[in-house]
Formats: sequence, C-alpha cells, structure tokens
Amino acid sequence: MSVLDNFQDWKQFLNERVDQAQRMGLDDQTIANLAYQIGDYLNKQVDPKNQEERLLKDLWDHSNEEQQKVLAQIMVQLVDKK
Repeated sequence: MSVLDNFQDWKQFLNERVDQAQRMGLDDQTIANLAYQIGDYLNKQVDPKNQEERLLKDLWDHSNEEQQKVLAQIMVQLVDKK
C-alpha cells in the first residue's frame, strides 16, 4: 500500500518529511520550494488515488506557477505541527 492511496497517510508522510527538513536546518522558503517541486512531479507523473488528490490535481492544473507555489505552501502549513 502506498502513502498516496490514503490522504491521511499522505499528510502524515508529508508531515514527517517537513519535520525532517526542519531538523536538517532548511528554512521555510526552501521547504516550500521543495514542496512545489514535489507537487509538480506528482501532478505530472502520478494518477490521483482518492478524491482529495483529484481536487489538488484539478486546482494545480487550473493554476499558474505562482498559485501552484501557494498551494504547495498551504500543503506544508496543513501538515506542519510546529
């Protein structure tokens, strides 16, 4: 089973990666840039596995690059438990 099969699992996985990046000393902007790159990759390479992922893909597809970066930042904020 992939973390992409269940949205709660995906959020937990992303939270763990954000925590790891913060412990490594990466700043918020660098983490946001990485989240954007991951989001772009997922959008191009991975079929949505659930309704939440489908919504994110639709939002991504209908956004310009600046808006996509905001979506990526929002996802980081959603899972970040500082």
